[in-house]
Amino acid sequence: MPNIVEEFNDYRAKMNDKILADNNKIIKRIFNLDTNAYQAGSLDVKTKELLGLVASTVLRCDDCIKYHLETSYKTGLKKEEVVEALGIATLVGGTIVIPHLRRAYEFWDALEQQG
Repeated sequence: MPNIVEEFNDYRAKMNDKILADNNKIIKRIFNLDTNAYQAGSLDVKTKELLGLVASTVLRCDDCIKYHLETSYKTGLKKEEVVEALGIATLVGGTIVIPHLRRAYEFWDALEQQG
């Protein structure tokens, strides 16, 4: 069985390196802004990751969902917390996000199996 977490991270890293190698100031600044936005501030990192996960689910961005799931997992969020956030995302986004919800569950399971 393929390791979906490893495949996602390998592809993401390879393509991010390729994108950043072009040295486009706008793209680099957007990447930097994204990185800095998820640092602790008035809201803690866990809360920001759940917000990112909900927004990504509502916007139906599978890559973004995977990124926020993995970061949520690494910051110590529990499955119950993530599932509750995904419930809010499904409520806000409607039934059209259910396929993304399925893939989110699959990815979370892979994260747990990976340990």
